[in-house]
Amino acid sequence: MTRHVAVLMGGSSSEREVSLNSGKACADALEGEGYRVTRIDVGPDVATVLAGLRPDVAFNALHGPDGEDGTIQGLLEILKIPYSHSGVLASALAMDKERAKVVMRAAGVDVPGGRVVNRMEAAREHVLPPPYVIKPVSEGSSMGVIIVRDGRSHPPQILASDEWRFGDQVLAEPYIAGRELTCGVMGDKPLGVIEVKAATEWYDYDAKYAPGGSIHVLPAELKPNVYQRVQELALTAHQALGCRGVSRADLRYDDTPGGTGALVVLEVNTQPGMTQTSLVPDMAAHAGLSFGELVRWMVEDASLNR
Repeated sequence: MTRHVAVLMGGSSSEREVSLNSGKACADALEGEGYRVTRIDVGPDVATVLAGLRPDVAFNALHGPDGEDGTIQGLLEILKIPYSHSGVLASALAMDKERAKVVMRAAGVDVPGGRVVNRMEAAREHVLPPPYVIKPVSEGSSMGVIIVRDGRSHPPQILASDEWRFGDQVLAEPYIAGRELTCGVMGDKPLGVIEVKAATEWYDYDAKYAPGGSIHVLPAELKPNVYQRVQELALTAHQALGCRGVSRADLRYDDTPGGTGALVVLEVNTQPGMTQTSLVPDMAAHAGLSFGELVRWMVEDASLNR
C-alpha cells in the first residue's frame, strides 16, 4: 500500500519563502520515490486539515517559529501523526540559542560567550567590545543577524526602530574570526564537513539561498584531526539537545594568523534547509545518497515521541 505523506511548508514565519522552496523540492522528490503526497501550506486551520487528511506521515519542511520551535511537533503528537525531524523538546531547545548553548556547554561543546540583552539597551550602547554579533534569540536563516565591526562608534540603531521584528530580547556574542564550517547529522552518524565561502561579506540570508550566493567546499580542506573534531562536535551537540532525524551544526574555526585556534559551535538547526542550494543535500550526496534517497530515509525514520 502506498504511504500517504503530508508535506508541511510555508507557514507565517519570516522564513516562509525558504520553507515553500524546501517543501516543493521535498514533495517532488517524495513523489518520485513513489509516495502519495499532499502539499500543505500551513495556516491557522492546519489541525483541521491534518485531522481530515489523516496522512501516514507528516514531513516537516517548515522553518522558523511555529514550525521549528516545538509548536507543530506538539500538534502532531496530539493528532498521533508520525513526523520527521526532531521532537517537541529538542526543537524548542535548539530554537532558543541561549538555552541551547547552556546544554551544549554542559556536554563539553565549546560555544560562544555573550549574553541576552534588551534590544533597546543594545541600541543605546555597545553591550560587548566590538567586534561582536547581535542576533535574535529564536530565529534561523541568519534573519536579523548584525555584525558590529571593530572601530564602530555607535551600536546598530535598527534595534530601536519600529522596523525591527525579531523580538525585544537579542543575543550578543563576541565575533569569532576564521572559517565558516557546517556538519550534518543523520540518525546517529555525522555527515561530511562543508566549508562555506560566501560571495557576500558574510554568510547571510542571500548567501544561504540565492543561486551563486556561496560556495560549498566538500570535504572541507582541514587537517584530519580538525575535520574529525567537527564531526564529533556536531554529533555531541545533536545528542545533547535530543535531536532526531537530520540536523545540522554551524561552527566557526579561528585558524587566522595569530588566532586562537578555537572551534566553536554557533547553533544546531533542527530543520535544515532542503532547497537546491542547501547544505544537507550536498552532504548526503557526498555520502552517496541521492536527494530522493535522503527524503525517503527521513520519511521512514518518522515517528511519534521524538
